[in-house]
Amino acid sequence: MKVPLSWLREYVDLPAVTAHEIAEKLTAAGLKLESVTSYGHDIKNVVVGEVISIETLEGFKKPIRHCQVEVGEAAPREIVCGATNFEAGDRVPVALPGAVLPGGFEIASRKTYGRLSDGMICSEAELGVAESSPGILVLPVGTPIGADVVELLGLRDDVIELEITPDIGYALSIRGVAREAATAFDSAFVDPADVSPPAAAGPSYPASIADPSACDRFVLREIRGFDPSAPSPLWMRARLSRAGMRPVSLAVDVTNYVMLELGQPLHAFDAAKLTGEIVVRRAEPGETLETLDHVVRKLHPDDILITDGSGAISMAGTMGGLHTEISDASADIVIEAAHFSASGTARMSRRHNLVSEASKRFERGVDRELPLYASWRAARLLAELGGGTIQPGVTHAEVEVEPVSVAIPSGYPGRVAGTAYDRETVIRRLEQVGCVVESTTAATGPVTGGTTGGTVAGTVIGTVAGTAATGDPASAGIAARLTVTGDDMLAVTPPSWRPDLTDPNDLAEEVIRLEGYENLPSILPAAPAGAGLTESQRLRRRVGRALAAAGYVEILAYPFNGERDFDNLQLPADDARRLAVRLANPLSEDEPLMRTTLLPGLLKTLVRNVGRGFGDVALFEAGLVYRPSADAPAVAPVLGVDRRPSPEELASIESALPAQPLRVGAVLAGEFEPSGWWGKGRPAGWADAVEAARVVAAEAGVTLDVRADRHEPWHPGRCAALYAGDVLVGHAGELHPRVVEAYGLPPRTCAMELELTRLEPLTAGPPQAPAISAYPVAGQDVALIVDAATPVATVEAALREGAGPLLESIRLFDVYTGAQVREGGKSLAYSLRFRAPDRTLTVEETTAARDAAVALAGERTGARLRGV
Repeated sequence: MKVPLSWLREYVDLPAVTAHEIAEKLTAAGLKLESVTSYGHDIKNVVVGEVISIETLEGFKKPIRHCQVEVGEAAPREIVCGATNFEAGDRVPVALPGAVLPGGFEIASRKTYGRLSDGMICSEAELGVAESSPGILVLPVGTPIGADVVELLGLRDDVIELEITPDIGYALSIRGVAREAATAFDSAFVDPADVSPPAAAGPSYPASIADPSACDRFVLREIRGFDPSAPSPLWMRARLSRAGMRPVSLAVDVTNYVMLELGQPLHAFDAAKLTGEIVVRRAEPGETLETLDHVVRKLHPDDILITDGSGAISMAGTMGGLHTEISDASADIVIEAAHFSASGTARMSRRHNLVSEASKRFERGVDRELPLYASWRAARLLAELGGGTIQPGVTHAEVEVEPVSVAIPSGYPGRVAGTAYDRETVIRRLEQVGCVVESTTAATGPVTGGTTGGTVAGTVIGTVAGTAATGDPASAGIAARLTVTGDDMLAVTPPSWRPDLTDPNDLAEEVIRLEGYENLPSILPAAPAGAGLTESQRLRRRVGRALAAAGYVEILAYPFNGERDFDNLQLPADDARRLAVRLANPLSEDEPLMRTTLLPGLLKTLVRNVGRGFGDVALFEAGLVYRPSADAPAVAPVLGVDRRPSPEELASIESALPAQPLRVGAVLAGEFEPSGWWGKGRPAGWADAVEAARVVAAEAGVTLDVRADRHEPWHPGRCAALYAGDVLVGHAGELHPRVVEAYGLPPRTCAMELELTRLEPLTAGPPQAPAISAYPVAGQDVALIVDAATPVATVEAALREGAGPLLESIRLFDVYTGAQVREGGKSLAYSLRFRAPDRTLTVEETTAARDAAVALAGERTGARLRGV
């Protein structure tokens, strides 16, 4: 909203302050400053002159005129001018030699077209009044010769541009900003809407409201004998231009001027083109309208229309129809002012991608009481400037709307702000906003604010009485719960220009902002006792830190997949991971499904990194997957917001929600241990993926049981199933070559996916510090020959169990296959560490423990000592 200060000062008695000081006050009140622009301050030495004579110079491609202009000096000035819209005897602005025009343009005497030009006759654009103009600015007859044009026309002005948020639509007008400025400076305010329209005293153009949810007030006034060719006065054109609107014609300029001044959009119809009664209704199926921008629009059944006997003539509150546009021959016009549904106008504007100055105001909420006064103000201006006659009758169709009333404890604003506001301050600030405040009764006990309200001492707290007939909810309610102890209850009726004030929190905000946000104390809230991370959150963070320490980089991928991902992962048709939740509004048509596995996002990120030259990649992600049940409803029920859902309805929503377990996935390719001066590196392999799973499980205090398995998308011979006891928690290994080819992955890419949600119940709670023995460790090595197909984990489990309680740790340090091992076998070499908490172990004790471990391994797996 651009606000010329000269316009603002007409309605508020501002002190002698600068535009920046006014802007600072308005910003403190909540109206954000965008910019301050000055006009006319750089114009110098421009006076009123009278054209005495004009000589047309011949022989040039365009009209050139040599003029004698009287400017109040001893002799007339000779000035060469190319404009032809003025005659001898006209009064015009003249920039004398040495003058400066907007933009720093200096004027000097010079010879041009063979004649001396001792100055310049100026147009509106050259004076900075308009962006462009067809010719010279001709001043009214009788304008004093030699007068300073800048002072005469009021060209010096400052314009404050404000950013208006959606909740303060009243500030999209000079009236609204002037009211805020008057409050900020504690100055007198004159309401431009404080006019007294005459009572209806004759027939008027017929109109009615067919849909009260679309419009609750509709006003028409008629002007006859209007001259459509009458020009808009310079002062009006200047103000419109500086307020950001282009002057068009007198009828359009007047409606725009009143809209900027009062905040009430208006529309002018050509009375001769109207047929029958005007009706405000919703659009009918198949209906169309050609709007003023020459676009034929197919209307939606929810669109709000102004219609007559011929059909739609205007999209209410958005844009008029071309058929009823005022033409150069229009003599009779009808002015329309109304109060349309804010939400209905907003939806219609967005539906047609048609945002106008009118729709911006209606969708933010317009003063319901303005149509009668704004239409009268516009009619008077049209009659005064266009020579028309206002007809005595007025059409006023209205739907009765109950006034909104909000009950609020007088101490509530202070409790919200965390500071003390006395009762008189609260009432004074609310009255400055325009509210009517009445004291009701004292209240004690707990109080809940909002539309649901609560009853205390016979008074309904925070209840909004009445709902606007336009169909917009009168209040969204508040969530705050407060305790009132002896506060006076105030019954507050917000003004008609503030439809945003619907509950106690809104009123508290008004008191706080007018008292000054800068005066609020800066106090940190006390931290509630017992708060902190849950065990689940701690586990997730420990897992992330552990994988990062192991060399993995965390990513955050979109949780969306497509059917193509399931095909690329080689999932069978009956695989449960193919059953996915489909999005109603996907970001991409290629990925319309919520993910059932983390692997596609990880693999695509790996491909992107490899394609950018990073060949050695180890990535991980922790996130939710979405696994719907086979019998879940395809679409979740959509419930209303007018009441709390019943237990049955909540259960129906729950049944439609998919299970959302937390998983951890990792992928790795290239060298896991890098090459360097120290030697050749080690490529990533399936064992690294298994080890990543063990790192995750260790943070949960769980030891994984690794078993060979066949599970897509892993290689059938290099896939491990990961068990925690008897619970399957994930898989790890090398990806299938077809998966590698489908995604364009590096050869031998490995991956791991583990369900952290299944590990959480197995955690033993907070980690306990182990008992540390001060006695020395005793080591024993053992090499066992087993069948090549025997899992290492099975051998290790047998050794661990057979060694007994003295075993401190076990580590596989060598796997050998070759001539020294029988065909079809392999040698596994383990290092066993023994320690007792209360004594130094003897050789006999460690040997016995080792032999027991070997014996149990032989019994379970057929292992035998190498070399025996």
